[in-house]
Amino acid sequence: MSLLYLDTFAGISGDMMLGLLIDLGVERETLQRHLEKLPIAGYRLEQRLEKRHGIAGTRLAVVCDGGQPRRSWAEIDSMLAESSLVDPVKTMARAIFRCLGEAEAHVHRLPPEEVHFHEVGAVDAIVDIVGSAVGLHTLQPERVVCAPLPLTRGLTTGEHGTIPLPAPATLHILHDQPVVWIGGERELVTPTGAAIAVTVAEFGDLPEMTIEQSGYGVGNWELPDRPNLLRGILGTATAPSTTESDRVTILETHLDDASPEWLGSLLEDLLAAGALDAAFTVICEPVRAQALARTVLRQSSAIGIRLYEAQRMKLRRQTATIRTPLGDAVVKLIYDGPELLRLTPEHESCRKLAAASGRPLPEIYRIVTAAGHRCYGMEE
Repeated sequence: MSLLYLDTFAGISGDMMLGLLIDLGVERETLQRHLEKLPIAGYRLEQRLEKRHGIAGTRLAVVCDGGQPRRSWAEIDSMLAESSLVDPVKTMARAIFRCLGEAEAHVHRLPPEEVHFHEVGAVDAIVDIVGSAVGLHTLQPERVVCAPLPLTRGLTTGEHGTIPLPAPATLHILHDQPVVWIGGERELVTPTGAAIAVTVAEFGDLPEMTIEQSGYGVGNWELPDRPNLLRGILGTATAPSTTESDRVTILETHLDDASPEWLGSLLEDLLAAGALDAAFTVICEPVRAQALARTVLRQSSAIGIRLYEAQRMKLRRQTATIRTPLGDAVVKLIYDGPELLRLTPEHESCRKLAAASGRPLPEIYRIVTAAGHRCYGMEE
């Protein structure tokens, strides 16, 4: 199985992704040929060789020559849907833009259809996202794995003024994804870069693979502690997989003299405290292991507990808000790589709609599921 590993030691942005893809062998003319299928103009691609800390890579900049119209997410999505781009590129680009649009909608508390990208930013995002989809379609990796993304603190300037880092949209996109805190006050992970990574890749360590090629996409910054590069490693995986993986801690103990009533209350307390699952075996993120172990020892008859880490394989999950005839509802989207496999309504959201409408909960689930299928083009 062909595999692309994104080594994000200095972050990821749309232009770094484009530079990396060209450094790995995608022709700039190939990107340009596909981009010309879209009704956008007034920009050009500038490619050059640059170095960061002595390491050479490809810098690809999107330079706007003149004014650009404001474009909403809905307009961009329609543009992509109606374009003559090949279907795999079109599908991937729309999925990335949906991820970005929904994050901006959440931050500004707007319906996704009303989210607007400012003039230059819209062109940048279109070129970065469609170009990344073209490049990945050209390289044809069967699996993309991304290292945890490095976050920094500080402030940056956006369309609406000064905003904190990580940018609010970036932070929303990275919900449920692994990140690392590295210090510094430069924006290393942009919303577009985060949306690309979350949509096309699973997150994890470098898999077992035979390395065949490596390349570097060059970013904007000259950083004192690391080269501002996105490194890509192309090769063949030794064990195929399309699922994500992470590390969890499993807590085990013997409870041979505990009251069943106590155990029921204990399970509720463990889940409320952050356990990922608890069925008389507690599964949690490693960072929560000590606190949850103390909960078991204090609230049960256990006098000892065993802790060990295990690898967990999982499909990528993402939450989204959709419109239904009865009001907004939250759904969970289940992805295998970039492919949307299914969606499931969130129980609490459905419960509120049932209470407000007076309709049975099973009917609410059916209404929300049908609306979600229409929204994401999943109707049979």
